Amino acid sequence: MMNMTPVVKQLLIINIIFFIGSQLVPISYEYLAMFFPENPSFQVWQPITHMFMHGGIMHIAFNMFALVSFGSALEHFWGGKKFLFFYISCGLGSALLHTAVNYYFFEDTINILTANGYHKADILNILSQGKIDTRWQTLVNPAQFEGFTSAYIGTVVGASGAIYGLLTAFAFMFPNAELALMFIPIPIKAKYFVPGLLLIDLFLGVKGTSLFGGGGTGIAHFAHVGGAITGFLMMWYWKKNQFNNNRWN
Repeated sequence: MMNMTPVVKQLLIINIIFFIGSQLVPISYEYLAMFFPENPSFQVWQPITHMFMHGGIMHIAFNMFALVSFGSALEHFWGGKKFLFFYISCGLGSALLHTAVNYYFFEDTINILTANGYHKADILNILSQGKIDTRWQTLVNPAQFEGFTSAYIGTVVGASGAIYGLLTAFAFMFPNAELALMFIPIPIKAKYFVPGLLLIDLFLGVKGTSLFGGGGTGIAHFAHVGGAITGFLMMWYWKKNQFNNNRWN
């Protein structure tokens, strides 16, 4: 903690303030968590604010531990402005992929329903009231229906997407650094640890989609993958253009 860098410290404080505030005022989730774009509760600021909201003490504790551990090392080399740009970009990339995957499966079910005589406007109107038409369930399988409804009513919170971007950048810059999880006591080099973690997320994300009839885990796995992909692309671009060595301060 003594080596915590300035922007990391500010992000930590903001996240804690948001978390305490959301516990004291639970209705804040309706405004600051990220909703599906076709949900009336969606607001343009939510792709930013959702990454400062968290669902529980373990959620924020894990993310903030990773922010301090990996973020401070990256900010030390990059400087504050470049680090903050990277962090926010990964959070936005995370939200983009998560939303794109949800949108794909949502529209897939919408297309099935409209092909069977329903109108999209009527479907959205019913969903916006927190209701469903039970006849829809006869036209799609249970996994599709679960994905369809959860995409519309579900919310996304957490800095995990941005954190996965930091993990990717750390592995890119320090590939031979040894990392370990509590349940895996053997240190693993970052260049193996981070890809392995992403493969697990990708597997669980794909398994939980309606294509494979799996149930969701309650974790936005594609948001993690989206943050990591964004981080990798930015690191690749910066290295290619020798921008990685420039500070923005």
